[in-house]
Amino acid sequence: MTAPDPMKGLRGVYAATLTLEAIVVGLALLVLPKFGEGATPFGVTAIAALAVAMVVAAGLQRRPWGLRLALGLQAVMIACGLLVPALGVMGVVFALVWAGILLLRRDLMGKMARGELPSQQVREP
Repeated sequence: MTAPDPMKGLRGVYAATLTLEAIVVGLALLVLPKFGEGATPFGVTAIAALAVAMVVAAGLQRRPWGLRLALGLQAVMIACGLLVPALGVMGVVFALVWAGILLLRRDLMGKMARGELPSQQVREP
């Protein structure tokens, strides 16, 4: 019997975080009309596209580049703060969440490298 892959569970955390972010971004569409300049067709399209991209990226977390995609979308979310300031604030909050997840990942990979956890090999998720 092979040992379970600890990184598989961490990829689930990545996907769950992206799904929660997509919900927050989608809810930003409700407050967008309250900001005079933000409710342009470009603003609505950009925010809706970001929400859809986050849902798609959640499903791609088993790919080797899935984490980089998630972090790139995080930067886009912070940049969308120019359209909806509250979205920028939530982007910063989620950036802190991602920082915590990356610290957890670093600790997990260190334990795997030292042999404290069962693993088949140390690999980048």
